[in-house]
Amino acid sequence: MLDDSGAPGAPEDSYRAEKPDFLTAKRFDDFGLPGEVLAGLKDAGFEYCTPIQAQALPVLLQGRDVAGQAQTGTGKTAAFLVTVLSRLLAVPERKSGRPQALIMAPTRELSRQIYEEALALGRHTDISFLEVVGGIDYREQADSLSKGVDIVIGTPGRIIDYYKQGVFKTQDIKFLVIDEADRLLDLGFEKDMRFILRKLPHFEKRQSMLFSATLSHRVLELTYEFMNLPEFIAVTPETVAVEGIEQSLFHIEKVRKFSLLLGILKREEWSRILIFVNMKMAAERLARKLKANGLPAEGITGDLPQRKRFQLMERFKSGHLKILVATDVASRGIHVEDISHVVNYDLPQDAENYVHRIGRTARAGKSGKSISFACEEYVYHLEPLEEMLGYKIPVVWPEEDWFAEDRSPREESERRERRGRRERPERPDGRRGRERGRERPARERPGRATAPEKPKKKRVPGAFFGFGPPEVEEDVPQAPEGVQAVAAPPDPVPPSAAASEKAAPAENGTPDAERPKKRRRRRRKKKPAAAEAGNAEAGAPATAAEPLLPPEPPAEVSG
Repeated sequence: MLDDSGAPGAPEDSYRAEKPDFLTAKRFDDFGLPGEVLAGLKDAGFEYCTPIQAQALPVLLQGRDVAGQAQTGTGKTAAFLVTVLSRLLAVPERKSGRPQALIMAPTRELSRQIYEEALALGRHTDISFLEVVGGIDYREQADSLSKGVDIVIGTPGRIIDYYKQGVFKTQDIKFLVIDEADRLLDLGFEKDMRFILRKLPHFEKRQSMLFSATLSHRVLELTYEFMNLPEFIAVTPETVAVEGIEQSLFHIEKVRKFSLLLGILKREEWSRILIFVNMKMAAERLARKLKANGLPAEGITGDLPQRKRFQLMERFKSGHLKILVATDVASRGIHVEDISHVVNYDLPQDAENYVHRIGRTARAGKSGKSISFACEEYVYHLEPLEEMLGYKIPVVWPEEDWFAEDRSPREESERRERRGRRERPERPDGRRGRERGRERPARERPGRATAPEKPKKKRVPGAFFGFGPPEVEEDVPQAPEGVQAVAAPPDPVPPSAAASEKAAPAENGTPDAERPKKRRRRRRKKKPAAAEAGNAEAGAPATAAEPLLPPEPPAEVSG
């Protein structure tokens, strides 16, 4: 990408693809850019503008706000970097020690891509850049911010962290760039973005640029709230999917997806493949199974340390790694020009992610292939996806010889799944498992008869307040022969009647002494010996545990 005369810290040279055939006749020299910026563009191989660059640069170089929509891989990054570098060189009070421009991206991979592109285009200028993302030494980034930097490129989380620590100053921000704004919202960064935008200078005192592959209603709401009457620029918005991509769809059972993938890899002529899955565990499992079958594959997820993620991306870009299995987190940050195939091993749950996934191939006007698997788990996402595209994805039915044998050892999770599928009983409708709502039969205990039911009283509304007919007892079923009926408990005596009986015991002619008294279950606590001795010394009468007996008469003495 760059020649050997670059400044320190610039990325190493790499193979650049041939000139694409979709460029316009507009040249970068026609905009009157500074010589330092033109030199960086020449070193990077940029001579003619893409459609989004040709339409956005005339407006941006005038200092107006722009909200741009273009297909993935059409040069949006270079459009806002050229604008920021050109206008920042013309700022006289630039050496204030505080950041002059802020560029926000949704993922660390995309932030790294923008940072490398900025180093390439600004290598002939004295503008300093700093990448502020998580997973890198916290103290190192804080020290770089304290020393002073011109352009800060990073993700919202770490930027807010440094702002709250008082390290990141926003008083001198003159340029704001939000890249892939719809992805920022999809990842849950809306509150973080609004927090940062409220801490920046007013939109009339800065230039704001927003770029995205799709402009949803939530993105447009941000433009109306935090931008100064932006001009909307859309390049071929009616074409949802990238042109030049050969799309195909396979309806396949979930347990046979991997065998079909192995067969396709043997049949197709591929140079570099990017495989997308929906879950982190699925990415790790699929990468292990591919390596067990002798294929050079690695998985990249959000759980990997940041340095290892960067190392995997560098190996994939340089061609040392041929197959990369990733989740949607990495779908916006992978900028590799020679990806021949994109495989949607799992259909995306969000229809817009399909466009961003297949946009990793056919970049810069090239052609590529997109292969999607629709299994019984994710086939429900196919209908909204095709509604967004506006057409049906061509379906391909594989032959039996397309399936290859899987030589990887079966994992424990798959064993449990297959074992559980065999052990579960089959229902009448063909599915497995116990039917819902089906009650188990009650257990009958032999030799034990059931007791007769207690008499029930019909409850009449209003009878409690004296309205309606009196309560009537229902007929009680007779006990079976040979079973002794249980006597019904006596009716409880009302408290008024019990009080009258206690008040007039003489009327019944039964004295109180003959009536049985209730036993007191609470036992009296025995006092310890020390307490009794203390009471005796104090003169308090002590209660004897046993009654005193009369003294025995003296024994008679025989003469």
